[in-house]
Amino acid sequence: MTRALALLVLAAGPLVLSVIATRDAGATTPPYVDSSIADWFILSETTRPDTLQKFNFFIDAAARRPKPELIAYELNTPLWSDGADKLRYIYVPKGKVIEANGDGLLQFPVGTAIIKTFAFGEGEEQRFIETRVLLHRESGWVALPYRWNEEQTEARLVLAGGRLDLTTPAGEAISYRIPNKNQCKTCHSKDDAVIPIGPKARNLSPALLARLASEGKLAAAPDVIRPMPEWHDADAGTAPLARAYLDVNCAHCHQPGGGASNSGLDLRWEQDDPFALGVNKHPVAAGRGAGGHLVSIAPGDPDASILLYRMDSNEPGIAMPELGRSSIDRKAIAVMREWIEGMDR
Repeated sequence: MTRALALLVLAAGPLVLSVIATRDAGATTPPYVDSSIADWFILSETTRPDTLQKFNFFIDAAARRPKPELIAYELNTPLWSDGADKLRYIYVPKGKVIEANGDGLLQFPVGTAIIKTFAFGEGEEQRFIETRVLLHRESGWVALPYRWNEEQTEARLVLAGGRLDLTTPAGEAISYRIPNKNQCKTCHSKDDAVIPIGPKARNLSPALLARLASEGKLAAAPDVIRPMPEWHDADAGTAPLARAYLDVNCAHCHQPGGGASNSGLDLRWEQDDPFALGVNKHPVAAGRGAGGHLVSIAPGDPDASILLYRMDSNEPGIAMPELGRSSIDRKAIAVMREWIEGMDR
């Protein structure tokens, strides 16, 4: 009996092997395993797969060839992470659909997985550094970080995060940080619940939303009145680019219910109150992070603005955002400077 089971496992491949190993560890018997994507690992409340490959998201172990069930997407204005390229995918289980919530964050059904790989280099020189996975389980969202090995053949779970030396596209040598599981929660948290922060309807192309609706993955394409600009669009205008950047890179913490809501700043795209955005607003408790400046944004005077001072620093306790970068986004600094300079004093 044991020999027959072993032969069956070898014939069935790595997915079945993973499931049997999980059962042997005392986990609950999986309700089903999809023929392609390993839904069991997405849904199980007690399982944290030790390798990315066990989810079966990709045809190849190197994760260069996504399964047809994955939806590739890009953001109009992406989160900046030391200049890393991002490969983004969404998996929605068969028979489930995404619901729109106006122009805000899409509402994903239980069983959804959001996958994001961070890479540096181009062409054959491109190297994957980490892949972050958000899993929507019955109890809520779970964030898991995976680190790629030197051989680029496997990504392993690193709950404690990690560091590695690399050179950014700008030629700057940095100590790149892979966040630990708790740091993932720091950014992906609102009202003490883990949530996605990237795929908002206003930050996705109308073509993608229409395609998802036509394919039955999105219940209906929302009518987005104020879409966020594409970050590389030179004709987008300074103010929209600055506001979009703050929404994507800062507002997950600086909004009501966010991790930095006590600052009183609300940097969301939909916020139109200048004071809530920091204009002539004195800090609540910035400490040395204020750099001796008096207000978050001093209209017409970027050098007197705390917001720009903190964005233009790498010093711990001053740098903002606190997580997700080890270098300074020079393009963003230039955009913010021009935006603030153009404000009426």
